[in-house]
Amino acid sequence: MVLTLSQALDIPLRDRNALLQTAGFAAIYRETPLDAPSMGPVRDAIQLLLGATEPNPTFVVNRRYDVLDANAAGRWLQATFTGDLARFRRPYNLARLLVSPIGMRPYVENWEEVARKVLGRLRGELGGAHSRDGIDEALLKEIAPTLAELGEPASPSDVLPILIGVRLHRESVRLSLFTAIATLGTPLDVTLQEVRVETLFPADLASKHVLMSRVRSS
Repeated sequence: MVLTLSQALDIPLRDRNALLQTAGFAAIYRETPLDAPSMGPVRDAIQLLLGATEPNPTFVVNRRYDVLDANAAGRWLQATFTGDLARFRRPYNLARLLVSPIGMRPYVENWEEVARKVLGRLRGELGGAHSRDGIDEALLKEIAPTLAELGEPASPSDVLPILIGVRLHRESVRLSLFTAIATLGTPLDVTLQEVRVETLFPADLASKHVLMSRVRSS
């Protein structure tokens, strides 16, 4: 019954395991590290995506927005629009970079829009307290002041734009981008379900030229 209801409600696999354990049953969905030998075909597919999306910045992230991998354009974007990347520990966490005054916050022109989207999605991805661990709780505690600063989200009845993109500006480099997110189909492993491949595409011709010129100059 727990599994039937979980499937009907499309509950994430991590939360299904937690519900099973709460009901007195063993968890049935594995959580396999991405570097495990059995994940070889998945890693190959991810590397193909990372290469194929150049010169567009692409990141492989988990549910916490930890950067598990990135293509060359993604690493360039992260280094270019982060104040002091060396001050952050690996794996870099995009939410942590976004809220920090020494991270990406000073260089995101539409910071409030982007922060609402990213932090709101992060909070949803981490699920309820029953499925969070100590690392999840620490990250939520770290972003809590920013969530309080942002206040209540816009009313659902407000007129919304077609896309909430991200506008980056540092010195002479300016980019306007939007995000496309790819996930793995019908995964039965917690790790695989939580992997996201996020690609940032240029929203205007000037941004496209910036990304293309980076390739030509490298």
